[in-house]
Amino acid sequence: MIATLRPARTTDAGTIGMILHGFALENDWMPKLHSCAETIAFCGRMIDQDWVTVAEAETGVVGFLALNGGEIHSLYLDAQARGQGIGQQLLDHAKSCQRRLGLYAFQNNSRACRFYERNGFAEVARSDGAENDEKLPDIRFVWHRKDATNG
Repeated sequence: MIATLRPARTTDAGTIGMILHGFALENDWMPKLHSCAETIAFCGRMIDQDWVTVAEAETGVVGFLALNGGEIHSLYLDAQARGQGIGQQLLDHAKSCQRRLGLYAFQNNSRACRFYERNGFAEVARSDGAENDEKLPDIRFVWHRKDATNG
């Protein structure tokens, strides 16, 4: 699947909210803390802060990345768009914008953890989840761009 990246527009909040809410619904380990409407409103706030880049294919928006400086807050894809290089495209975009990136991934989200490790992110900490809204154990990952002169 070929996707084009672009800054999110206010009108994308519904679609990316549905992608994010859908992820929670499809994973039994993920607590259902927010309604779909609340998730869409949250996505709208991220868009208003200029954090969000969307991946758009022929079918419309199929994924998004929320990046605040060097912190990746969200990288989610529609279920049908996974495994087709779109997540890689979004992550490469984030890497092109920053020398260092950090993020948290839930320990139960093994697919995401493997994805970040394959992309040069190193685990720097683990938590029991006491500090996140979901109360799920998570992993802190960090990536640093390699300096061309130092390898």
